[in-house]
Amino acid sequence: MKEFSANITKSILTGIQPSGVITLGNYIGAIKQMVRMQDEFKSYIFIADMHAITVPQDPTTLHENIRSLVALYIACGIDPDKNIIFIQSENEYHANISWLLECNTPFGELSRMTQFKDKSSKNANFYAGLFTYPILMAADILAYDVDYVPVGIDQKQHVELTRNIAIKFNKKYGDTFKIPDVYITKEGTKIMDLVNPLKKMSKSSENPKGVIRILDDINSIRKKIMGATTDSECIVRFDPEAKPGISNLINICVALTGKSISDIETMFEGKNYGEFKRFVADTVIEEISAIQARYQKIINSQELDKLLEENATITRAIAQKKFMLMKEKMGLYK
Repeated sequence: MKEFSANITKSILTGIQPSGVITLGNYIGAIKQMVRMQDEFKSYIFIADMHAITVPQDPTTLHENIRSLVALYIACGIDPDKNIIFIQSENEYHANISWLLECNTPFGELSRMTQFKDKSSKNANFYAGLFTYPILMAADILAYDVDYVPVGIDQKQHVELTRNIAIKFNKKYGDTFKIPDVYITKEGTKIMDLVNPLKKMSKSSENPKGVIRILDDINSIRKKIMGATTDSECIVRFDPEAKPGISNLINICVALTGKSISDIETMFEGKNYGEFKRFVADTVIEEISAIQARYQKIINSQELDKLLEENATITRAIAQKKFMLMKEKMGLYK
């Protein structure tokens, strides 16, 4: 059984959908925050592959993305000794708990979920899972009696639904669930698109030249940075409104080197954009090369298989205990 530090008393749970793509923006804005949080909380991190299938997926690609994402997060600094990292579908009790919760959740509460309204309005032929997945999300959370769920502001409604479901279940059947609190994550440094620095770097960008993916070819990364949009002033100065391109590159340097904005400005005082871009490219490539090297060691290793098997066993035992308690409370056969 994995042992957390005795000094860490609060727990969190984070779910990550297996998109198969992690951008430099994701790494700087989110993953580096998760690395810091792993020293503050008992941390459960799961690959939300069952959530992913609420929309059509290619089975081969999905299967590859699940394993790849685990390896990538570990390569990016998520320590398997400080987190219980597991795959959602490997634990059948998530779905079992979800069904019991579905039978205790009013239809009206689900129909008010804003993400469902948004996604269903764009696709008339949506599947039932798109409607009910917030309850599966509640099951993911409530199975582990965690204290906090770190989410962006757009996911806050789902955690509030989880709290409502748990409170009503406890009131109806007796003490069963810990009521989790929302932990609103402050977005880390926002990394913008290299081609259009007025919009956030996104894996769905129409122009691939504006997006750096963690597994991109190193030569491709250098070309993208050297071709990044700047301005005609030729002064390395932080000014997001007047100089969004240069300011974005400065933010990348600050996030990856630990230097301050003024440090970067001083370093390149009197120097041209070509010199600055080469420094940015070298900095990014040094960081990403190290991640890629770790990833290649992890992705096909037996150690990764062993980790996932061990954590599936750990989380299955925890969730099974919660499921059996729910069955007893609800009068189902034991």
